[in-house]
Amino acid sequence: MLKDRVLGVWVKCTVGLQARIRGMGEDRGAGFVEYAGLMILIAGIYTLIDQLGLDGKISQAIGDAVDDVIG
Repeated sequence: MLKDRVLGVWVKCTVGLQARIRGMGEDRGAGFVEYAGLMILIAGIYTLIDQLGLDGKISQAIGDAVDDVIG
């Protein structure tokens, strides 16, 4: 009974290790849908910043921070 359990665990570990070494089940990179979603998200954030008029406030805050650092 114990021998069967140990053998089963060993087989599962061996198969899992081989799959990782060979790269099976690995995500090879982002697909078109993920890139499109990211672009939509970035465009939405840009539009929100532009519509709320935050672009000037953000630029001013960055300029103030740079002035504080430079002196």
